[in-house]
Amino acid sequence: MRLTAFKSAALLLAAVALATASSIAGPAEAGRYGRIPAAAPSIPATVDVQIDEWMTPSKPPYPHDPAVAPDGSIWYTGQRANVVGRFDPATQQFKEYPLPTPNSGPHGITPDKDGNMWYSGNSAALIGKIDKAGKITEYKMPNPKAVDPHTMVFNSQGLMFFTVQAGNFVGTLDPKSGKITLVSPPTANARPYGIVLNSKEVPFFDEFNAPKIGSIDPKTLKITEYPLPDKEARPRRIAVAKDDTIWYGDYARGFLGHLDPKTGKVEEFKSPGGEDSKPYAIAVTADGAVWYCETGDDTHNVLVRFNPETKKMQTWPIPSGGGTVRNMDIDKSGNLWLAESGVGKLARVTIKTVSSTR
Repeated sequence: MRLTAFKSAALLLAAVALATASSIAGPAEAGRYGRIPAAAPSIPATVDVQIDEWMTPSKPPYPHDPAVAPDGSIWYTGQRANVVGRFDPATQQFKEYPLPTPNSGPHGITPDKDGNMWYSGNSAALIGKIDKAGKITEYKMPNPKAVDPHTMVFNSQGLMFFTVQAGNFVGTLDPKSGKITLVSPPTANARPYGIVLNSKEVPFFDEFNAPKIGSIDPKTLKITEYPLPDKEARPRRIAVAKDDTIWYGDYARGFLGHLDPKTGKVEEFKSPGGEDSKPYAIAVTADGAVWYCETGDDTHNVLVRFNPETKKMQTWPIPSGGGTVRNMDIDKSGNLWLAESGVGKLARVTIKTVSSTR
């Protein structure tokens, strides 16, 4: 009996010692003591924001898409003025580049890893490149049906993937050779729209004229489609989470949607503005929160934050109204950048954690 009691006490002391060591172990000691890694920090329950806006100098001013460049500058497409613009947040100075093809209809914009900026000539069947010296090179679509290149994204190898909305294509552009390859989704008139890469560099895009999300095999360019549960769903913009699930705004029905491509499961969350809220621009910040804009009222666009952990939403009116926020990007500091098309402005959303009241 005494021996058993002694063993029990020894085991208890050992367990306490192990727990104590685990609690004080630093990152390098975690494996040594067999400590289970701490869970990732939770998404803040609520936050506050500060929204600053700047009028673009375009004539007429109509920024369509924004993009954060590697040097921290903010670029945008001045769609109606046929320019691409650069904004320096540090100096608050603008510089705009007139495009060589009249009425190009610049739409999407994205940087490559070398800091060159690429835009889609949505009205001229081309994709353009602006190098660091300001030189512009144009790449024409090889198929006359590919009338409207839309949104673009680069993988780590420097290959561009892009959508062609009315032409119903998804394509690649190799900047080294200039070669463009186009493939069509299985669904006719699907109208591929936004496009993103997941952590494995698989492109996902939404089909704005069909209740579907698509993915592209980067090697074979084979397209897989993921049906959404409601046939009236119309996903417009798209964002990818850290777990490679897909978030999208259902523009037609007023929902925020969430697709798990592994299972095909779709969750839907009613947008605060209801069925006419028209969710549009969307992004996921590093903490996992989903941000998007309701654009159902041109004079009163609303910024929405969704917390996937609590399933709760916060909203803020955009000061100038927004006039339809079509796209957004995130800078290295975690700020959101919006292109407020209808009012001609760029906006920076600075996210502030709300202090606990306890």
